[in-house]
Amino acid sequence: MRLDGLMTALPWWLPPALALAIGLMALAPLGTQVLARGVVFIDLAVAQAAAAAALWVAAVVDHPNAWTTQAMATTGAMSCASAVAWLSRRWPQQREALIGLLYVSGASLALLGAGQDPHGRERLGQLLAADVLWVSWPQVMVLSACALVVAASHRWMQRDAVFYPGFALVASLVVPVLGLFVVFAALIAPALWQRAGVSAWLAGLGAALASALGMLASWVLDAPSGACVALALSVFGVLSGGLRASAASAA
Repeated sequence: MRLDGLMTALPWWLPPALALAIGLMALAPLGTQVLARGVVFIDLAVAQAAAAAALWVAAVVDHPNAWTTQAMATTGAMSCASAVAWLSRRWPQQREALIGLLYVSGASLALLGAGQDPHGRERLGQLLAADVLWVSWPQVMVLSACALVVAASHRWMQRDAVFYPGFALVASLVVPVLGLFVVFAALIAPALWQRAGVSAWLAGLGAALASALGMLASWVLDAPSGACVALALSVFGVLSGGLRASAASAA
């Protein structure tokens, strides 16, 4: 019965489907850079910093407009990314632990900011696990702009001066649309398959299929879409370990 409803709702599914596909195009190249640098938790830390800034704006300013909120979120993300870059250079051996502490600090600030706003808990939940089914066309356009920025600057991403601010900008724009959990899984899962020796386009295709299965599960089970997509992408990423194990045993 639900599958019949799915077929009739296909036009309504187009924005969320495009959002996930374009989001993967923007995030997958960044994910390879994250793994190469050994800063896996950067997304969690940067996204929490953006969320904390946005939540505190809502708590302090009466009905802030979208531009003000986004500007503060981007500022928070940029500040955190700068801190990650500095810590990575200053104490490279402890960078993951230090980035984890940045994440905890951002999460704590986000919780404190959410406590100052009557709707803060709802806003925080949306930033963590956004309901992808309700993505709008303007949000699809935002993700498209992010994908274009990543594609245009891909050749310079090896430079810290380009990667860290670029990552912060993209994260601050993508997380409100897809949610932190989906963004983190979309960053890491395709990158793990590429590290296992799979081509970028095939890893992206697998991630897109996993996202589609997550959306389908959300529809059939009437479950939160963000959580279902993040779970599907996470399982997809974990399966890359089997490929690496097979390759190692064959060698």
